[in-house]
Amino acid sequence: MSTYRRINVIEEGGVSIVRFVDKKIVDSATIEQLGEELNSLVTVDKRNMLLLNFEGVEFMSSAALNKLISLNSKVKAAAGRLKLCCLRAEIKEVFTITRLDRVFDLRKTEEDALAAFKL
Repeated sequence: MSTYRRINVIEEGGVSIVRFVDKKIVDSATIEQLGEELNSLVTVDKRNMLLLNFEGVEFMSSAALNKLISLNSKVKAAAGRLKLCCLRAEIKEVFTITRLDRVFDLRKTEEDALAAFKL
């Protein structure tokens, strides 16, 4: 199992719940490292059921969205599922404006998202 600096990961019922360490995901070095850590969950640790919990994230730059799109592709290639939850209204609005709300499975709470994995 890998060690991560930008994320915390716990397992619950076969789902890897990812929480972010940073409140603001804006600078390129942070985004690059975050992308590498998220990708290694799938490619190195072989986890394909991921729930990204954005509860502590106050702001996220659009560059971070590219990392999420890449992660989504890797998860699908690994026959897995990716869900996002607890997005602040401002961040959710970015997903809506970019129409990524149609690409990603966005859930209001962690409980809703975990339940959706069982469907």
